[in-house]
Amino acid sequence: MAKKRPQTKAGRTSGAQVSTGEIPVVGAREPCPCGSGRRYKACHGRAAAQAVTELVQRPFEGLPAECDWVALRELVPAATVELPLRGGLPEGVPSVTLATVLPMAWPALRRDSGAVLLGLQNDTASGDISRDLADVLKRALEAAPGTPVAAQRVPADGPRLQDLLDPAGAFEPVVHTGFEFWLESAEQSTPEVAASLERANEAAIPTVRLSGVEAAYWCETPEKNHLRWVMDHPEEKLLDALARLHASGASSLGEGTRLVGSFRAHGLIVPVWDLPGSVRADDVEKPAEAFGERLTEALGSQAPLTAEERRARGGLTNRQVTLS
Repeated sequence: MAKKRPQTKAGRTSGAQVSTGEIPVVGAREPCPCGSGRRYKACHGRAAAQAVTELVQRPFEGLPAECDWVALRELVPAATVELPLRGGLPEGVPSVTLATVLPMAWPALRRDSGAVLLGLQNDTASGDISRDLADVLKRALEAAPGTPVAAQRVPADGPRLQDLLDPAGAFEPVVHTGFEFWLESAEQSTPEVAASLERANEAAIPTVRLSGVEAAYWCETPEKNHLRWVMDHPEEKLLDALARLHASGASSLGEGTRLVGSFRAHGLIVPVWDLPGSVRADDVEKPAEAFGERLTEALGSQAPLTAEERRARGGLTNRQVTLS
């Protein structure tokens, strides 16, 4: 819902006619379009700036597969997802694809074919990632084929992803081993894009999305492997449940694995397990499903935490890191 803009006092306008309609966004030092005679930053720009910088704790809430949105934003190096739009695709746009990263860190790209790629892991100018991404997406849909889309200041009352995407559409991430999906054909690669592709491929950590549970991602690192699982349960209940399982010795995913803590990302909790280097993604599919069943049971418990469970909870909380 658009935020109502405050109206300036007529007494400060020196007789100017002050607009009561929608006020367009202009430069901070330019005269405010409302006609008050003041600079935009001291007039309507003040409320707009406050609205734009206000942090939205769960920017992807309400979208299908919120947990996977968080995972692709924070955990997964190379992945794509086809995005369905409300009302269908515009003429001349064969597809809209969310990508974790785009070449040259572009916010979005309109391919020669007219298809749109939207980058998810870019820095954003405001406190609402959803609004920033929606602004880039809207401009990409209207951009000329074959051009990247630059970032810009986002109107405080602009649409969010929740307004542009089909709420009934599927969200099915495809995890890639590299970033070759950037190119429609090898012949179209410029030297700059080729160099960016090489750097990105070298930095990508091998990652696999588990198939038996939602939003759980195995990744391989030189010293040990990990499972990072984004969960949308209420934070306090989830930490209690994890503590119950940890205290009872039921929090592991098999021999040599260990629940080591969690981090908070975009309002959700992401438990993390250390895995031996020999444990691959396929090896934790069934253990993860079994853990999910144990977690569901623990989430349903109403009993107060025991002293041992409180200590376990304190340990998990002390090792929690907030990413966003």
